[in-house]
Amino acid sequence: MPTTLKEIAEVCGVTVSTVSNVLNDKPKVSAEKKRQILKVVEEMGYQPNYFAQGIRKTKKRIIGIITEDIMDFATVNMVETIMAYLENNSYRSLLLNMRMYDKWDNQWYDDNTKIVESSRPLFQQIMSVKADGFIYIAGHCRKIHCIPENIDVPGIVLYGISADERYPSVVLDDEKGGYEVTKYIIDKGFKEFGIISGKSDNMHTNRRLLGIQKAMFDAGIPFNPELVREGDWKRTGGYENTQYLLDKGVKCIFCMNDLMAAGVYDYLYDHGLEVKKDISVMGYDDREISDYMRPRLSTYDLNHSGLAKKCAEMMIEMLGEPETKIYNNAHIAKIAGRLIERQSI
Repeated sequence: MPTTLKEIAEVCGVTVSTVSNVLNDKPKVSAEKKRQILKVVEEMGYQPNYFAQGIRKTKKRIIGIITEDIMDFATVNMVETIMAYLENNSYRSLLLNMRMYDKWDNQWYDDNTKIVESSRPLFQQIMSVKADGFIYIAGHCRKIHCIPENIDVPGIVLYGISADERYPSVVLDDEKGGYEVTKYIIDKGFKEFGIISGKSDNMHTNRRLLGIQKAMFDAGIPFNPELVREGDWKRTGGYENTQYLLDKGVKCIFCMNDLMAAGVYDYLYDHGLEVKKDISVMGYDDREISDYMRPRLSTYDLNHSGLAKKCAEMMIEMLGEPETKIYNNAHIAKIAGRLIERQSI
């Protein structure tokens, strides 16, 4: 019978991993201990099983991509960018869709039972094909708690924050976005402006508000919470909050997404007011609709392609040879967008 690493480790009084490190010339063992182990290896006539090593080290070159809902406006572009980058690096993609919006509309964000039940079979599928890694794409930014404990391959959470200590995250730099939009509005001469935010318990909302407050502080302008109205990310949220802000005397309204900005446009049109001439409007997201509105909507591009590319680059780094790059949930890559100036301010 051929000598095994376990037998060498027992003779040397060390672990199997220590023997393996010595044989692979990794700088993790002292010079004296390395000399002793190599002497025993020679004396016992150990010959590595290159065929078995090859089986263990062979990669499937498959990355699993799990989306909470592929039809979400942010997800489609990110998936396309990731798949293209992986393909250019000789990896295939296994795309799996949880269809959360399709199943439960917006009634699932805080229901981890629904999320776990929908994601578990997809993670099992990733394990069954022995994928080299996975990317979990959230529908919106929040803590992600659903990754199973028995997953033993590298992974990344995109568009959300990993609650699992093993996995890093790639997210929008919403604070910077809020800051840059606010500075732009102030530079246009508006010292006070109305804000139609997203839901108050949403990470995107809170981080954009933080950026807004910092920009106003830097400009020496006091932040007035009475000029902030909570929207619902939909067109109705813009429409229903416009009159309140007009009554406050604002001449500019910043909406935290383009759909709510479209609702503001609707309200102004219905009440005989003109965008830019009577009220300036700022959007956020740079969705396709923003370029069709008249006047064309000034907004903020979220740079979904940049987010996805960064995520794919990190995944390739984590799977790299000869040493795998180590990340954990303390690593949160924040990707900034860019301001799109059109005609609405």
